[in-house]
Amino acid sequence: MEKNAKIYVAGHRGLVGSAIVRLLQQQGYTNLVYRTHAELDLTDQTAVRSFFEQERPQYVFLAAAKVGGIHANNTYPAEFIYQNLAVQNNVIHFSYQTGVKKLCFLGSSCIYPKMAPQPMKEEYLLDGKLEPTNEPYAIAKIAGIEMARSYNRQYGTDYISVMPTNLYGPNDNFDLQNSHVLPALIRKFVEAKEQHAPSVVLWGSGRPKREFLYVDDMADACIFLMQNYSGNDFFNIGTGEDVTILEVAEKIKAIVGFNGALEFDASKPDGTPRKLLDVSRINALGWKAKVPLEQGLKLAIDWYVRNR
Repeated sequence: MEKNAKIYVAGHRGLVGSAIVRLLQQQGYTNLVYRTHAELDLTDQTAVRSFFEQERPQYVFLAAAKVGGIHANNTYPAEFIYQNLAVQNNVIHFSYQTGVKKLCFLGSSCIYPKMAPQPMKEEYLLDGKLEPTNEPYAIAKIAGIEMARSYNRQYGTDYISVMPTNLYGPNDNFDLQNSHVLPALIRKFVEAKEQHAPSVVLWGSGRPKREFLYVDDMADACIFLMQNYSGNDFFNIGTGEDVTILEVAEKIKAIVGFNGALEFDASKPDGTPRKLLDVSRINALGWKAKVPLEQGLKLAIDWYVRNR
């Protein structure tokens, strides 16, 4: 990507989009384009067409999506499938129609079967049944991968797809009902310490294992692939290491300095037992995650405390 190329970051206020913008600016890219949701509704086909015809970006990072944790996915399945399909259909199609040079589509590790062998390789896609609590979201993201591949095959476009593991960091969603597990835990422990609460309640058993990637590493991987890869493979993005929910809760508890007890709410779902990505495909290209979990947690907690 040329330093003066016009680059559109869809979802620039979100967790991943804001990290991509930060890193592009640090690397000297000055011609960045973005719109807030109020300025451009990406589910609106006419509005998206007008935007692309007017701005004509050369590169696109498609980081805009309807996202959430188990509760949000379970409660709003129609919104998750409709909004994600509409956004990616519009952005990918009008990128093609207006001659975008290269596009990076951000998927999710939710695309893999619930009981996929661990760690999950890219070739396990469509190899079994999905986790029911996020199936509508996963199907939308699978459609995005296939759309990028199909446009590459039929039209000769250069669209790549990345599947991040669980992300966290600045500009995350810290809502206790609709967020992912890690930001919810950060908020719970910070508030429990401030309120001198006797305990913090964790959803489920604490036994499921999850892989966590600091969002600046995710942004780095996206830019790395935009600069170094063309083809129809898609890439898992992660650390290649996982921890139990209990273990990450104890790390956050220690960093925050909360001295109370941990309790478990068995009425809440655990979700998939384990979700560890095989990251050997992107590692073989020369990219590896840089931020260790404890360092990333400290950065995320500091950001949350400053920016609530």
